[in-house]
Amino acid sequence: MKNKALFISLEGSEGAGKSTSLKFIKQWFEAKGIKLIATREPGGTPIAEEIRELLLANREEKVASDTELLLMYASRVQHCQQFIIPHLEKGDWVISDRFNDASFAYQGYGRGLDIHRITELDHWCLQGFKPDLTLFLDISVELGLKRASERSTPDRFEVEDIKFFNAVRRGYLKRAEQHPERLKVIDASGTIGEVQSRITAVLETVLENKSNAN
Repeated sequence: MKNKALFISLEGSEGAGKSTSLKFIKQWFEAKGIKLIATREPGGTPIAEEIRELLLANREEKVASDTELLLMYASRVQHCQQFIIPHLEKGDWVISDRFNDASFAYQGYGRGLDIHRITELDHWCLQGFKPDLTLFLDISVELGLKRASERSTPDRFEVEDIKFFNAVRRGYLKRAEQHPERLKVIDASGTIGEVQSRITAVLETVLENKSNAN
């Protein structure tokens, strides 16, 4: 469809530079005359933001991995139904800082939950809805954690150990192998300019393909 709005998700391990890249992508599309609405997960709506606070807060009580997963999807369903899909239907392009690939990486590979169970939950909650394009900012865990340590107080996920984040990275790379047409791996280990050049190359290809399809 010529006027079909695209849904893009941006993924990355800790310290990969998602915030900087998201701002760049938004400005890049706007320079092309395309309105791009930015949002985030968990969050994006008032209820989903409340769930975000529950998920990220440091606490004494151990959060069960299944509880974490279900809260993620509760937030995601609200986000989709009340924000993402309505914007897409209006013709607004949308970019989300994380989406469902994060659950496979963090709760599946990171927490060790069964991937088949997550897949079933994903199908039940999203009914096949997924991003048209996903950019995964890939960086070594050691470098990412070094960068992340220079930021503000870490949340409940950011205090996990290196073994957890290595598993998360493997999860993302596995997803990229399984969905090569949608999920593009971007080397995020270089300078900001180098990373933005790699992102630009992917975005230009996406626009060219969309134009040819029309």
